[in-house]
Formats: sequence, C-alpha cells, structure tokens
Amino acid sequence: MIKIFIVDDHIVVIEGINALLHNEPAVDVVGYATSAAQCLQFFTAKTADVILMDISMPGMDGIELCKIIREKYPGIMVLALSTFDQGAYVRRMMENGASGYLLKNAGKQELINAIHLVAKGGNYLSHDASQNLKQETQKQKSFPRLTKREKEVLALIVAGMTNAQIGQQLFISPDTVDSHRKNLHLKLNVNNTAMLVKFAIENNLA
Repeated sequence: MIKIFIVDDHIVVIEGINALLHNEPAVDVVGYATSAAQCLQFFTAKTADVILMDISMPGMDGIELCKIIREKYPGIMVLALSTFDQGAYVRRMMENGASGYLLKNAGKQELINAIHLVAKGGNYLSHDASQNLKQETQKQKSFPRLTKREKEVLALIVAGMTNAQIGQQLFISPDTVDSHRKNLHLKLNVNNTAMLVKFAIENNLA
C-alpha cells in the first residue's frame, strides 16, 4: 500500500485528489496539510511514501518545503502537483529533490501512474513539464558566464544593498562595485537595477 500525503492550500483540490484516489487499490491517502508548517508537523510523528506537493502556498512555498523534506526524510518521495508549467519551476523542484512534476490538469490515470513510478524510486515528468524543462536547460546553457565576484555582487544587489554597502561587505570600493554592476547589465542584457533583480530571481542566479 502506497501511503499518500497531500500538501495544497486549497481544500477543494485536496478533496478532489482524495476522491480520485479513494477506491484506488494499493493507494491510501493518510493525511493532508494546507501549509508547509502543517506538513512538517505531521511528519514529526507520522510518515508517508509519497507527498503530492503544490508549489504556491502562503509562507514557505513548495520548492523550499521539498528541499527540507528530502533532507530530513530521504525515504519520502515528492511529486510536485502544480498549475505552474514554467521550466524554471520544474527545474527548481527537481534540483530540490522532487522525483516528479505533474500539472493539475492531469487525468486520473496519469496521476496514478506517476504515483506508482515515484514510489518505486523512479522519476516522472508530465509532457509539458518535460518540454519546458528542456527549454529551460537550453536557456541556462546560453547564459553568459559570471565571475565569482560578479555573482557575489549580484546576490547583494538582489538583497537590496547600495554600491557603498556592497563595497563595505566585499571590501572593495563603490567604484569597483559600479563597474561590476555595469558588467552585469551588459552580460545579462538589462538596462537597470529593477530589470537586473527580476532577471536574477526568475533565473535563479542569486
């Protein structure tokens, strides 16, 4: 019997998944949570084989929760179940230890097949998730290489620091920071700090 735990901030989604799996042999829904905190609380005393995990939740999102679960409970598999089909989300979930990624428009049989495959230690990506992940991987490969110092400066820019603050943090002059900032604008083809921060966050560069 595969023990399933559902994490989603919408009760109607949880009830829908529960209904789909209710009479399915070899699958048993042992609990659910509407937040990361509730999920972590459940696993302090109980366990499951596969977590069906949403990404968008209040507070800690599914991407961060997935990493924590896989670090603390490596025997529990995570199958992302989301409306987000963008390659960046798929990549980040898989990097954080998810065994699969399924979109919420999936049918019952695809969901069941994915659960069984993930429970056996395999990986499952829905067609759209797989295609978008491939596109994301190609896009990542096409990014210009950033130096170690440029990555440090970028991270601090994303954190909201000024040139002077970054200079103090890295023990370099504000003028040197400004040079790194201009190089980042050129390399990443952005025109201002807002675009630079947006690009860095969307592409997991900082």
